[in-house]
Amino acid sequence: MTDKAPPAQHRLIEVLLDERSVVRRSADIDHELKVAIFDLIEQNVFSPVGAHAEQGPFQLMLGIADNRLVFDIRDDGAAPLGKIILALSPFRKIVKDYFEICDSYYQAIKRSSPSQIETIDMARRGVHNEGSELLRERLKGKIDCDFDTARRLFTLICVLHIR
Repeated sequence: MTDKAPPAQHRLIEVLLDERSVVRRSADIDHELKVAIFDLIEQNVFSPVGAHAEQGPFQLMLGIADNRLVFDIRDDGAAPLGKIILALSPFRKIVKDYFEICDSYYQAIKRSSPSQIETIDMARRGVHNEGSELLRERLKGKIDCDFDTARRLFTLICVLHIR
C-alpha cells in the first residue's frame, strides 16, 4: 500500500464464508465469526490489484477448494470479478500455533492470574499479527489491504481451518 488513501470504493461491503468449507462450529466460534465479519465490513481497505474505482466496492466469498484458499471476488452487484487462489501450506503452521495459544488462553482464563492471562494474550496477539503479515505477503501483487483488514481476514481463515 502507498501512503495515499485508497479510493472509497476499494473496500469490502460483504464477506461470506463458503459453508462447504466450514465444519460445524460452536456457538462461541459462530459469535466470534460474526464479530470478525462485522468489524471487517465496518472498516477495511481491500483493492484487487488492477481493479478500477468503478469496480468497487467488493463482495468476498472465502473458502477452501482442492486444499487451497480461495478469495472469490465480486462487485457490489455480485458479478464475478475473479478468484485469487493461494496455497494453504504456508498458513498451516501459523494457524496451528494460533489455535494452540488460543487454547492456552481459554484455559488460563479459567485458572490463571490476571498477569498470566495478559502474558498469554500478548503472545496470542503476536501470533495473530504474524499470520496477518503472512497473509499480506501472500496477497502482495494480487490484493492490496491494510494490516487491520489482513488481521480480520486471518481470523476468518482460521475459522476455515477449524476441524
